[in-house]
Amino acid sequence: MWQGLQPARPEERMLREVSRSELESFPALDWQEIAPRLSPSVRRSLERILETQIGEDVTLDESYALANAEGDDLLGLLVAANMLRSELAGNIVTYVVNRNINFTNICFVGCKFCAFSRGPREHDTYFLTSEQVAQKAVEAWQLGATEVCIQGGLPRNLTPFYYRDILRAVKTVVPRMHIHAFSPMEIVYGVELTGMPLAEYLTMLRDNGLGTLPGTAAEVLDDEVRHILSANKLSTAQWIDVIRTAHRCGIRTTSTLMYGHTETPKHWVRQMRLLREIQSETGGFTEFVPLGFVHQNTILFQQGLSRTGPTMAEHLKVHALARLLLAGSINNIQVSWVKLNKQLSQLCLHAGANDYGGTLMEENISREAGATAGQYTSPEDFQNLILEIGRIPAERNTTYSRIQIRVPLDEYTAEQALEAEFA
Repeated sequence: MWQGLQPARPEERMLREVSRSELESFPALDWQEIAPRLSPSVRRSLERILETQIGEDVTLDESYALANAEGDDLLGLLVAANMLRSELAGNIVTYVVNRNINFTNICFVGCKFCAFSRGPREHDTYFLTSEQVAQKAVEAWQLGATEVCIQGGLPRNLTPFYYRDILRAVKTVVPRMHIHAFSPMEIVYGVELTGMPLAEYLTMLRDNGLGTLPGTAAEVLDDEVRHILSANKLSTAQWIDVIRTAHRCGIRTTSTLMYGHTETPKHWVRQMRLLREIQSETGGFTEFVPLGFVHQNTILFQQGLSRTGPTMAEHLKVHALARLLLAGSINNIQVSWVKLNKQLSQLCLHAGANDYGGTLMEENISREAGATAGQYTSPEDFQNLILEIGRIPAERNTTYSRIQIRVPLDEYTAEQALEAEFA
């Protein structure tokens, strides 16, 4: 059982800027070493979460203080998140073998943070038929994928039941493939196209093969920020309505936050607390995925409306904050490797994350924005990255209900593996 230490003495505390080398080496710190250097209020908050393993046990103001942690307080936040990860998720790091299928890059929404979308008359537009999407799913299945992640732009005058037809086409040729598809924005568009009530529309998709829904299109769930990012996108209330309705219809979803643009740490906290509230009502979230803003090729950055993406400290802080504030609610924290380099993705796994996401095979959206991590990470590459940091690689299914360790079990003791307590 974790035991807290005595309160830190003021003379032992140092609030200072943390260097890059300190961030890179923070995994070598232990709690007994860093705790005496923390400010009393931050230390009390971290000790309370470590003791109860419930992120809800800190107040809003205390959560804001954690989100604004700097200096030694930041290092303490990272160390505490890693300790809590060990308790809640064990030493296993999971991943799913999947293929990303973006069926079109034509979109009328005009998100300023997106460099993937195209106008209908641009030279490099494309649009896949449902049969072409199905063929990509077949290829993925033959390569060992258990999931296809299907999303796309929103072209005008889309056939009303196009999303349903994609599901039918994929399930016809690979009936055992899990389909993780259609953001809440696409769901809202589908409802507009068909005129069906939201719950009926989602039920129709579920009955035609939709397994889970990506919790993307969330970005920051604050309408003032959303208006800057994309004035034409669905509102915060619409996103919440789609997610809650999907959960009630038996469709589980992920949850996300895009950080590193125009938002502040207060937005991170509010979003995580909102996700906790939804999870307490529905239990429908499978994981939380922090998504670092990739700025290079976006209008948002080119117009001077954003900063240059997250700093290294912000990447680590958001993952750690998620582990701590979502503890006891959403216990799977995913690293979005396409937005991070190899070293940073591994550091985020030390800062509270326990999942590497999907192999993807054909990632386009982050790449178009300027990300350089690539379009595909093989299962073998995931295994090596995980083993390099002393953790245990395991392939999972989409909902974390089935996990297969991918190294010989006799290399680890049962205590080292620690079966995860998945949300």
